[in-house]
Amino acid sequence: MRGYLKLPEGWKRVSADGPGPFVTREVFRGPDGTEIQWNSRAHRKRAPDPSGAQPIWWRPRTRGWWMAILFSIGSLCFAYGGVASQLRGSSHTGIGITFFVGSLFFTSAAYLQYAEAANVEHDVDPERRRRRWRPASWEPDRIDWLAALVQLVGTVLFNVSTFAALNHDLSTHQVNDRVWAPDAFGSAAFLIASLLAFAEVCHRWWCWRCRSLEWWIVAINLLGSVAFGIAAVASLVEPASGLEVSARIANGGTAAGGVCFLIGAVLLMPEAAREAQPLPTAVGAPADRPGRESEQRA
Repeated sequence: MRGYLKLPEGWKRVSADGPGPFVTREVFRGPDGTEIQWNSRAHRKRAPDPSGAQPIWWRPRTRGWWMAILFSIGSLCFAYGGVASQLRGSSHTGIGITFFVGSLFFTSAAYLQYAEAANVEHDVDPERRRRRWRPASWEPDRIDWLAALVQLVGTVLFNVSTFAALNHDLSTHQVNDRVWAPDAFGSAAFLIASLLAFAEVCHRWWCWRCRSLEWWIVAINLLGSVAFGIAAVASLVEPASGLEVSARIANGGTAAGGVCFLIGAVLLMPEAAREAQPLPTAVGAPADRPGRESEQRA
C-alpha cells in the first residue's frame, strides 16, 4: 500500500496501514533518522485559522466551522420533522418544507466536506503547497475522498426525495418511485459514507476508541446513518393499504438520525478548532502536534 503524499528528497516510507486497499496511516523516516507517523484525517482537517485565536464555537472564517453549522441546521430540520410528524395537528406541508430545507443544508455541508477532500494537500513540504482551489477531483483510491463523494450523492438524493414529497397528490406507485426510492438510496449512500469514514479513523474496518474525538464523530454519524436506513425501510408505502410499513418507526428513525447527526456536527467544531493552527515550518511538524494519533520517534 502507498499513500498519496509526495515526500521531500531524503525522506522514505517505512510502513503504510489502512482498511482494505486504502492507506490512512503511514510512517515516514527523515534524513536524520527521525520517524513521523501520519494519518489521513488529521492531515485533511489541518488548516490555518485566518481569524487567529478564536473561541471554539465561533470561527466563521474557517471551512470546518461552516461545515459544522450547515450540518447542524440540516440535522435539526430532520430531527424536528421526525418529531412533528408524530404530533397530531402538525402541518404536513410545513413538515415537508422543513425536510426539504434540511436536505439543502445537508447538501451544502456535504459539498464543503467534498471540497475539503478534493483540495487536500499532497505535499508535506509547506514551501511546495498547491494554492489553487479545485471544485472537484478524481481520487477513488482515497477512502476519505470516496466517503465525501458518496455522502454528497446521498444528500442530492434527499433533495430529490423531499422535493417530490411536497406534492401530496401522488399515487402510491408514484410515492414509492419518486419519494421512497431516492430516500432509500440516499440513506444507503449515507450508510456507506459513514462506514468509510469510520474505517478511515480506525485504520481498519472496526475499532473501539472511546477516548478519541474523531472516533466519536464518525461513530455517532454511523449510528445516525443506521437510524436513517431503518426509517427508509419503514417508510415504504404498501400498495394494498396505501400506508407506510410503519409510520412510527419511520418518524422515530428520522428523528433519531437527525439527533445523531446534530451531535456529530457539533463535535466537528472542537475538532476544527484543534486543527486550525498555523501551518508548520518544517517537514514532519504536522504529526507532532499534541492530542493527535501521530507521534515522533527518535
